[in-house]
Amino acid sequence: MRVKRGIVRHRRHSKIRKLAKGFSGMNRTTFVKANETVMKAGQHAYRDRRRKKRLFRALWITRLNAAMRERGVPYSRFVAALKAKNITLDRQTLSELAIHEPAVFNKVVETTGITGNRA
Repeated sequence: MRVKRGIVRHRRHSKIRKLAKGFSGMNRTTFVKANETVMKAGQHAYRDRRRKKRLFRALWITRLNAAMRERGVPYSRFVAALKAKNITLDRQTLSELAIHEPAVFNKVVETTGITGNRA
């Protein structure tokens, strides 16, 4: 007796096509191309969830470096001073403070005890 796969195949194909919504051309309409594209999109999503963490850390460091250069101190000396004083604020928090709460950030910088040679 043969196995008829009508409903099973239809459900599987429609599930893939639903994931392929927004793709262009045959990547959306034909199952084989949609399946390839959905699998590749999943690989990119998996990789980029990890890459996003790296990119944001780099952004926070860049912002902190800019904020500290305005005060005449390089970022590396600032981070070393934070570690020496056991201040455990992370880079994201410090970056947000530098942008949105400069007065509070100045207090943190004063607490570290480093002074800049601002011209």
